[in-house]
Amino acid sequence: MTQKQVQSVPKGRCPLSRKCGGCQLQNMEYERQLKYKQEKVISLLGKFCRVSPIVGMKDPYHYRNKVQAAFGLTRGRQVISGVYQSSTHKIVNVDSCQIEHPAADRIVVTIRRLLPQFGILPYNEDSRQGFLRHVLVRRGHHSGQIMVVLIGANPIFPTKKRFTQELLRLHPEITTLVLNINSKSTSMLLGDREEVLYGNGYIEDTLCDCVFRISPRSFYQINSVQTEKLYSKAIELAGLTGKERVLDAYCGIGTIGLIAAPKAAQVVGVEVNGDAVRDAKVNAACNNIRNAHFIKADAGEYMVELAQSGEAVDVVFMDPPRAGSDLPFLNSVLALSPQRIVYISCNPETQARDLRTLVKGGYKVTYLQPFDMFPHTAHIESLVCLVKK
Repeated sequence: MTQKQVQSVPKGRCPLSRKCGGCQLQNMEYERQLKYKQEKVISLLGKFCRVSPIVGMKDPYHYRNKVQAAFGLTRGRQVISGVYQSSTHKIVNVDSCQIEHPAADRIVVTIRRLLPQFGILPYNEDSRQGFLRHVLVRRGHHSGQIMVVLIGANPIFPTKKRFTQELLRLHPEITTLVLNINSKSTSMLLGDREEVLYGNGYIEDTLCDCVFRISPRSFYQINSVQTEKLYSKAIELAGLTGKERVLDAYCGIGTIGLIAAPKAAQVVGVEVNGDAVRDAKVNAACNNIRNAHFIKADAGEYMVELAQSGEAVDVVFMDPPRAGSDLPFLNSVLALSPQRIVYISCNPETQARDLRTLVKGGYKVTYLQPFDMFPHTAHIESLVCLVKK
């Protein structure tokens, strides 16, 4: 859907918009948001290639399939849950959010209400007292399956059996419930220890006709509607004919690589996160895909090894974090010298920096398109195709 085709859905201004700060563009009509993002991408990336019209949403609300809520106490000892106010560690109490899935919001509110009934206190980082730090809810867009993760500061949860029973009684739609232990003083949401309280400990969802297993630590795009459009376009730009060897760098749980696999000769996914690699291998088996293999390694180092051994790769997919790719990684891409690079970015500023390196190294940008993955926020996703000169 292009900017001209998008329809604005009238909604009331969120009463928490000033306190929360998460939806920086909420004061704009949606069409104006798209225009603003289009102009920003043109200013940052337009020098490389003509920028195609931004792909917006027909209904830009309640699109987040992943919701995380922090828990705390007010001075009056009332339990609150929600998001941290922008640039602070102060919790803004949230009952419902216009960009989060309503089912997730309802579950978080129920957990907040249940805590006093079961004598459970939110964790206080200053006194290091209490138990519950955060709650993470993930929902499959197509499957409707729901995973709830309780993130505790320690494994001492004496009422967990009764609490689990009551939560499931109130929300039978929950597919699995997991207890995650994060005892460290860190900004990281999840710890390394987990206990499955109900269900399998994961959910499944379908994306571009492939089924993916999603565990608590899996990276999975939060806007499934837009992700299907983005990945479909990325596969199209790769120009696969069934003969290509494809490398999926930063592969996560294998989403892009497995979607590309039926159109390629071979796919190799590289990811440094061992949990994600394990999920990727399971996902390949679940989809009966035999020409995709996943390796736990640093993608840059792996590409250098391939180049030094004389092995060729035709297409590289890269979807780095917001910080973009570092120079050693980009140099390893140049050393490997694929015919095409399909670069997905959630930060056009760092993408512009990386494109300068790739263009200087002998590539030409042939296609560039922004996608609105995060309506009402300032974040922009951009898709770029580079072809070797």
